Amino acid sequence: MNQYEFTVTVRQQYLPEESEPGHHQFTFAYTITIRNTGETLAQLISRHWIITDSDDRVQEINGLGVIGHQPFLKPGAQFEYTSWAMIATPVGTMRGEYFCLAEDGTRFEVLIPEFALTGPRTLH
Repeated sequence: MNQYEFTVTVRQQYLPEESEPGHHQFTFAYTITIRNTGETLAQLISRHWIITDSDDRVQEINGLGVIGHQPFLKPGAQFEYTSWAMIATPVGTMRGEYFCLAEDGTRFEVLIPEFALTGPRTLH
């Protein structure tokens, strides 16, 4: 086990009621669960997202915390939140990283594995 380690899992969902396909607006919710699988108390400080649609248009998002929180996670603890993204095509991807700070002052990054954003009837 790594002393500084978070595990990230993602669930995504297309939001038809928030989308306007005729105006090239496809909205997706994603729920992230962040679990401290390391051995040290640590805080999630900031995030960086790369959102890419199927026409290779890229949005980059940087900011403090997640949904207004900078959670402290003890070993074994988890934090879950839901947010959203909008892209111009019915298919895209998201990936990124969290920047964290352990209680001993060590800074570390947590990669968020790439996941698909898929609207209705887009995968066969």
